[in-house]
Amino acid sequence: MKRTSSVPAAQVEAVRAFNRFYTRQIGVLDPYLGSELSLTEVRVLYELAQRDQPAASELGRDLGLDAGYLSRILRRFEARGWIKRAVSPADRRQTLLRLTAEGKRAFAPLQRRSRDEAAGLLAPLAAPQRDALIAAMDRVRALLAPAGAAAPSTIVLRDPAPGDLGWVVQQHGDIYWREYRFNSDFEALVAGVAASYLRHFDPAWEKGWIAEIDGERVGSVFVVRRSRTVAQLRLLILTPGARGRGLGARLTDECIAFAQAKGYRKMMLWTQSILLPARAIYRSRGFEIVKTQPYPAFGQQLVSEVWERKL
Repeated sequence: MKRTSSVPAAQVEAVRAFNRFYTRQIGVLDPYLGSELSLTEVRVLYELAQRDQPAASELGRDLGLDAGYLSRILRRFEARGWIKRAVSPADRRQTLLRLTAEGKRAFAPLQRRSRDEAAGLLAPLAAPQRDALIAAMDRVRALLAPAGAAAPSTIVLRDPAPGDLGWVVQQHGDIYWREYRFNSDFEALVAGVAASYLRHFDPAWEKGWIAEIDGERVGSVFVVRRSRTVAQLRLLILTPGARGRGLGARLTDECIAFAQAKGYRKMMLWTQSILLPARAIYRSRGFEIVKTQPYPAFGQQLVSEVWERKL
């Protein structure tokens, strides 16, 4: 047991008062996000939506949940048709979990409400106040992290600045060569997309995001206008070290939210069948394949895909 006798009573009460204040602010004492689920159940559902078939043991370890408690939550999810279980091909002692289409439909409105509530907390604050609040939250996390634990990363999504599009082109050329052996024709294609975006950018209908972790660029995505009713998602990429944090899904969500706010009726994208991680994100966000075509390109024999999502 931790020794607490040396902590002044006034400091203990200050922490308790802050806890009461914050739980009221985020509505933990009410049905969470207007659903019948508990905060823990929503958190488990969130992790299942962000991860690619995690093991039940991994989920319990990362969330700090008792195995029996997690098992009861997963049984309830399974009874509702929200998850499917499978034996791990690498270790038959492990059970892998996958969110079903029904589970994704259950999670989607919770995700929207969570984002709306967070935005609602920040909306009354001026930009400097928001920055101060986020910095204070990061400081709290750093101070309360277990001894020896890595300091929490600061993830920022910002508007593109001069030099960023060159970085986007370079990352596409480098990553796609190393991971898929795409030749320089692909880099030339991306350079053309980037140049067109810069020359014809319409801020009323288009937007780009650069993702940073601790001030270092790690990803990008862009929305461009195809027509009055159709937006296109382009140039989604993450560096290898930034993967596994849900950033790809977050960038995709930003694109969808922007397109919806602008009144687009549909979002489309063009990708390749071999890009499995990206395809998993698109599918989890409600995109569907509407066209495929085998073709030779970038030094490979590929199958291109057009995906669409109604907004």
